[in-house]
Formats: sequence, C-alpha cells, structure tokens
Amino acid sequence: MAGGGTSESPGEVTRLLLAWREGDSDAPHLLFTLVYEQLRYLARAQLRRRGPDQSLGATGLVHEAYLKLVGHERLQLRDGGHFFALAAKAMRQILVDRSRRRAARKRGDPAMAQPIDDAVLPVAAQSEELLALDEALTRLESLDPRLARFVEIRFFAGLTLDEAAEALEVSPRTAKRDWQKARAFLNRELAAR
Repeated sequence: MAGGGTSESPGEVTRLLLAWREGDSDAPHLLFTLVYEQLRYLARAQLRRRGPDQSLGATGLVHEAYLKLVGHERLQLRDGGHFFALAAKAMRQILVDRSRRRAARKRGDPAMAQPIDDAVLPVAAQSEELLALDEALTRLESLDPRLARFVEIRFFAGLTLDEAAEALEVSPRTAKRDWQKARAFLNRELAAR
C-alpha cells in the first residue's frame, strides 16, 4: 500500500485470512496486528481529507472498522486487496453514520439525542458533503457496483490506481478508465445538488 509504512507480505495477509475463514481463533488478532499501522495510515489520510473538525481520530476509526469486519459472521475475505476494500467500505459507513447523527442533532431530531461523551465534540463542517457523496456513491453502486467499490478504495482507503486495480482484479488500464468514469459521474451528481 502506498505510504503505509508496512512491510507485510500480501501472502501473509492472505494466509491469515484463510486461517480465519477456517476457524483459527488467533487469526483475527494476528491479522489486526499485521495490518494495524497500514489501517491507521489509511484512516489518517481519510480524516485529513475530512478537515480538522473530525471528532473521531484515526485510532478510533481503525478500531471501529476492524470491529465491524470481525463482527460480520459471513465475511468471506479472499485476499489482502479484498480485506482493504472492505475496510475502506467500513470506514465509509462509519464516517457517514457519524455525519448523519451530527446532521440530525443540528436539526434537533429528538430521536438522535446527544450522548454525554459527544456533547462537547465539535460538529464536522463537512458532514453534509460526506452525506452528499454517500448518496452519489449509492446511486453509482446501483448502476455499476465495481465503479462504486473503486471509489471507496481510492477515496476512503487511499489506494493508488495500481493498488486499486490489484484489489479489484482489473488491469491498470481498466482501473484508470474506471477512475475517470467514476469521478465524472460523482462530479455530475454533486454539481446537480
């Protein structure tokens, strides 16, 4: 992964994923230890894009995303690329859910009463933008699921074009074309708001 600063081999990640699938109870912990710094790097990059008002740090985002993945009973991870693609999706869902809660609190929705620990945290200035992006990604996913996954792993996990191509098992040329199509679609959707 670009800039992740980790030296784990893709084979080791895949080996641990297979062990996890086969019921090795130590595999999830070993996998987390192996990819932790890389996930933190990806989370920090995503949070930097979100601006300084984020009330969730990189460590919190990594832990929430990992717990979301581990808690999914029917999770069938093929390899490291697939793992990071699903981690990116989990990060997206967490950030979108938090933005929705903030937006509901701003509107005074009584069903979204502010918990005590969040009461002193700032509201993210870009929550509405993230919600708009999520809506556009959902529309894109209904038209072309691969393009939506491509955006998730590029935007939310910070993968390079080549890494995204590998994760989605497409050629670099196809990845470049997919990235251009996805960006054009999202730009049109967001401009129409």
